[in-house]
Amino acid sequence: MYEDVNVTRLEIADAVEGAFSTSPANKADILAQATANHARTELLDTLGRLPERDYRTLRDLWPHLAGVPVGD
Repeated sequence: MYEDVNVTRLEIADAVEGAFSTSPANKADILAQATANHARTELLDTLGRLPERDYRTLRDLWPHLAGVPVGD
């Protein structure tokens, strides 16, 4: 779980939404997009816990990040 993480789904969405422009995106694509958008280390660490698979949309991330709150 991610209850102690100071990252929100809104922040994740802002950092990685571009990764899905040529869907699907894998974990490496998602991390690369977040890095290109200068995401904080905490956000990159959270995304680094995603399973290795293809994600068709941003929504496909949420079941794997269930403890990450939506916003502040």
